[in-house]
Amino acid sequence: MFRLDLMTLDDLPDVGRVERRCFTNPWPQSAYRRELRYPEQNYYVVLRDCDGQGATAAAGRPDAPRRALTRLVSSIARKPEDAPVAPALAGFAGMWVMYDEAHVTTIGVDPLYRGQGWGELLLVALFEEAIRRRASLLTLEVRVSNVTAQRLYEKYGMSVQGIRARYYTDNGEDAYIMWSRSLRDPQFLTRFEDLRRTVLSRLETRLSDSPIISREPNVELPDIAQ
Repeated sequence: MFRLDLMTLDDLPDVGRVERRCFTNPWPQSAYRRELRYPEQNYYVVLRDCDGQGATAAAGRPDAPRRALTRLVSSIARKPEDAPVAPALAGFAGMWVMYDEAHVTTIGVDPLYRGQGWGELLLVALFEEAIRRRASLLTLEVRVSNVTAQRLYEKYGMSVQGIRARYYTDNGEDAYIMWSRSLRDPQFLTRFEDLRRTVLSRLETRLSDSPIISREPNVELPDIAQ
């Protein structure tokens, strides 16, 4: 079973381990500590593999990317303290919410858990909280080469509205700036609720009760649209 929770200071060592497996330029833990001091402005969540079986199941699939797993195993061999066999923390996500704008700062899913819908669930949780906090728009940066992430964001009505040249310091890659449709648009809210129900239904048997996201329709959405 998996569970979404608010990120706490106790989660930071695991967040750091997952970040190092996801990104070439991970945030230092001090950055997360700073973010968590201001929950009225920031929102960070973690996805937990409660029984530790998710990674084992993913690794055993016939279609599992063997090269990626081989690289991961090599990394584990070099840094055993940084890579437990079945990490309890499968992913994380966060954003800033300032005035009426939500800015996604990070979404990361451990390589062993990818391809199962957890990244989409984390994105849904961010959208849902942005709507709850009465934000009118949601924005993020994404590598121009990360077509998979771009397709997910487009699925939720986001589009490229600009570019940040040499945004990523590890290789100087540009970033697309993507923006959502208005989070107060009734058509967007209806579409979002349909997508939300679909991903929750797909993950239902693997997702435990969570204070972060509910399987029930979000009754606040029609009120926000008015």
